[in-house]
Amino acid sequence: MMRTALVVGALLLGAGAVMAQQDLVKQNQDTMKANAKNLGAMVAMVKGEKPYDQATVTAGLAQLDETAKKLPTMFPDSIKGMNPGGDYEVSPKIWDDKAGFQAKIESFAKIVTEAKSKITDLDTLKVNAPAIGKECGGCHETFRIKKG
Repeated sequence: MMRTALVVGALLLGAGAVMAQQDLVKQNQDTMKANAKNLGAMVAMVKGEKPYDQATVTAGLAQLDETAKKLPTMFPDSIKGMNPGGDYEVSPKIWDDKAGFQAKIESFAKIVTEAKSKITDLDTLKVNAPAIGKECGGCHETFRIKKG
């Protein structure tokens, strides 16, 4: 009886750990989707597809800043090899080149912090938004893999 209880307990702990890992993967996906949405809104303003809106820019930059703060903890060793559905997966290089990944995070954080203090109108958005996009893309080129 005791052995059965231990086995069931171990299985429940294991299932709980897997669910926590899957939750983290989902949270990471949601964070990246929010990044794309916010940067996309700013790019639409730069292209003249949407009118300039400082509140949207401020909110978008705040969310990107939060991402920069969360990135160092978003990819623990426990989720290595776990990939969400969709068109992209996480590259093992995140774990194999931790120093390189950290350098990308620091560069992204710096660009976002600078943009928060520089963007005050459409002209300054046009100057700064491409740098944010370049940082996102640079990280994706190295640390994300397109499926298919």
